Amino acid sequence: MASKKGNRIVIKLKSTESGHSYTTMKNRRNDPSRIELRKYDPLVRRHVTYRETK
Repeated sequence: MASKKGNRIVIKLKSTESGHSYTTMKNRRNDPSRIELRKYDPLVRRHVTYRETK
């Protein structure tokens, strides 16, 4: 039997200021486009924008 594809997928968030990245999950139905979050970047030691990458 074939299983149904889930709505939650694992994504990678990459910093706009350095090469640091986070991994998290998102719901495809609630957030169909790429997301941007402000998170802490330990390499530059401040909060910066993180964008979703493939």
